[in-house]
Amino acid sequence: MSSSIRIESIGKEKNRMGECPVWEERENALIYVDINGQKVCRWSAVSHEVQCVSVDARVSSVALRQRGGYVITLGTRFAFLDWDTQKVTTILELEQDKPNNRFNDGKVDPKGRYFAGTMAEETAPGVRARRQGALYTLFPDLSVIKQLDEVDISNGLDWSLDHRTFFHIDSLAYAVHAFSYDVCTGKIACPRLVYHLEEEEQMPDGMCIDAEGKLWVACIDGGRVIRIDPETGKRIQTVRLPTSRITSCCFGGKDYAEMYVTSAYDGLDEATLAKEPQAGEIFKITGLGVKGIPQNFFAA
Repeated sequence: MSSSIRIESIGKEKNRMGECPVWEERENALIYVDINGQKVCRWSAVSHEVQCVSVDARVSSVALRQRGGYVITLGTRFAFLDWDTQKVTTILELEQDKPNNRFNDGKVDPKGRYFAGTMAEETAPGVRARRQGALYTLFPDLSVIKQLDEVDISNGLDWSLDHRTFFHIDSLAYAVHAFSYDVCTGKIACPRLVYHLEEEEQMPDGMCIDAEGKLWVACIDGGRVIRIDPETGKRIQTVRLPTSRITSCCFGGKDYAEMYVTSAYDGLDEATLAKEPQAGEIFKITGLGVKGIPQNFFAA
C-alpha cells in the first residue's frame, strides 16, 4: 500500500448501514443512504454538513436523475425523490409476493437505465431464504425488465469503460462476475467469473470502476476495499480501513481523484463497537494515484 494514501472520516455522523455513495458534481456533494436508518443523506464538500431525508422503508440505493432530484429503491419499490420538497413518488412496486424481500444495491448504466437488485432479509440471525432475489432494469420510459433470477444478495455493479461488459456481485457467491452487455438494449448475458474473494477478504458488497478500468470492491466484515484487474482476475491492491463493516465505494471530489467509502455499525456487538469507534462513518481516501469516472444520470 502506498505511503501517500490518506484515510479520513468526513464527519462524526454514524450510519446504521451506510451504502451506495454517489458523487453529485452539480451539488459538489456526496449522496448516500442509510438503509436501516431509512434515510437518504447528502454531505456537502463545501460546508461539510450533512442533510438527510427520512423515508418510510429501507432505502437501499440512490442515483442521480437527469432532470434533477434522485431515483431511489426503497422496500421493493422504485421511486423518485424530490430533495427540495422531500416528496417520494412511487414509480412501481415489485415482488409483492415475497414479503421478506427488499431492494439492495443499484446504479445507472451508460444509457441512463437504472439497474437494481433484490435480496431476502434474514428472518433470524444468520437465517435467510436462498435464491429469492433478482436483478431488474428500470428504463427511462419507466418500464422494467428482470435480468437475473435466483440471486441471493444482489449487490455491487458497474460497467466496463468500453460499455461491453457488465460487472455484478451476488454477495453469497463471494465473487465478482462479468456479463456481456448490449449498450443498445441494456440486456446482459453469458456470465463468467472474474474474481473469487479470499477468506480474509470476507464478503463482497458494493463496487465501482476507476478510469483505468479496474474494479474496487468493498469487503463487508473484511475492513477493506480491494482493487481487481478484471482482465487478469487478480487482486492488485488492498486498502484497509479503520472499521470492519465496509459496505461500498465511489470516486468523487475534484477530478474524481478521491474515493468515498461507506460503512455500517449494525451487526457489531458492544465489544467490537468499543474497538471500532469509527464504525458507521464515511471515509475519504486520497493519494490512491488513480481517478474515477462521473456517475450516469437516470434519463427521465
